[in-house]
Amino acid sequence: MKKILVIDDHPDSVFLLQDRLQREGFEVITAYDGQSGLEKAINEQPDLVLLDVMMPGLNGMDVCRTLVNTPVTKDIPVILVTAKTEAEGTKEGLQAGAFDYIRKPVNKIELLARIHSALKLRDTQKLLLELEKINTFTATVVTANHEIKQPLTLINLSAAAIKREVSKKEISPEAILKKVEFIEGAIREINNVLEKFKSIKSPNFSPYVNNIKMVDLEGKG
Repeated sequence: MKKILVIDDHPDSVFLLQDRLQREGFEVITAYDGQSGLEKAINEQPDLVLLDVMMPGLNGMDVCRTLVNTPVTKDIPVILVTAKTEAEGTKEGLQAGAFDYIRKPVNKIELLARIHSALKLRDTQKLLLELEKINTFTATVVTANHEIKQPLTLINLSAAAIKREVSKKEISPEAILKKVEFIEGAIREINNVLEKFKSIKSPNFSPYVNNIKMVDLEGKG
């Protein structure tokens, strides 16, 4: 069930919207001023906010700007509910970061159409975000395997060579020391790769094979 937050300082307007939305199967939470609306948006994490523009104190435009600039609420679509009819008011609302607007008195069909449009877009954005996470994880695994496989192979071969050496009747310390140096070099190489991963803030990707990408460890992340 999708959750919608209604913020309006007029109780009758809140009741009207709440009744209409609940009849359509939405869960509705309410707030009667801008500040409490912000708090509920942060704490309740609704799927959408219906926000009255004209409110005393913290008005709808201020609330909208705060929502779209707060990390935990920036992806929640905001639909402004306004009595303004002039184009300038609409422009201001969209510039504040609102997804859409609807004018009072609210038309039920228009209201539901705009709500479903906003929710569909948000669901699409969530899906794209999940795909991006999966692709980033895949690229990280592929890159780690590609970059670390060679030094790990060298460690494995050197360890096998040391085992063979110590099984001999006459052990060559020089031969063992040489293999240990190989192992130490491989460990440094692995540590270097891990440090590069740690330093990445925003990964860049480069083609690998079969449409799979790798993380560019040499790029500026």
